[in-house]
Amino acid sequence: MEFNYPNGRKYRVGPPKKNTHNVKNSITYGKRGMTLEEDLNETNLYYLSQGIAVIHKKPTPVQIVQVDYKSRSTAVIKEAYFRQASTTDYNGVFNGKHIDFEAKETQNSTSFPLKNFHEHQINHMKNVLNHGGITFVILRFAKTEEIYLMEGQDLMVYWDRMKGGGRKSITKEEVIACGHRIEYGFHPRIDYLKTIRHLYSL
Repeated sequence: MEFNYPNGRKYRVGPPKKNTHNVKNSITYGKRGMTLEEDLNETNLYYLSQGIAVIHKKPTPVQIVQVDYKSRSTAVIKEAYFRQASTTDYNGVFNGKHIDFEAKETQNSTSFPLKNFHEHQINHMKNVLNHGGITFVILRFAKTEEIYLMEGQDLMVYWDRMKGGGRKSITKEEVIACGHRIEYGFHPRIDYLKTIRHLYSL
């Protein structure tokens, strides 16, 4: 089956990454090498199993454009496009509060490019804020494996700065100054709700 991005570029699945950690590293750093999405999905499963919160990743919408209908029971999708999502990656409920957030990572070591966000995501987050929900972004610096939680209202400051002609990224220093560092754990892997509980007294 063939998948395409909204701009028409074909989606290709690359070969699996080789595990370059030696035995010592695999013991010390158990699950390094997992993507941010995998870590968050595992974390959300932990929250759900422990009755802490119900938070899920929204599936990427797909538009089917070609189907081989030899018969109803054997219909095969031949071509489809990933449609651009209109909201953020994750949402759910925690202690009676609506939780809504986006997760992004970068290979850049000194700043976080704002091009990683889309206008519709920012508008959605603004709407969540206006209705009293809790919205934020989880930012990961891949090279140093540092994770920060930045509240939605802080992200808006840097987004509006860019829209006003300012820099097109958030410096690492700015992320550290207004963000909240999240250390990797075991269960859960990325305990972002610990930070939310502290920030909002939940």
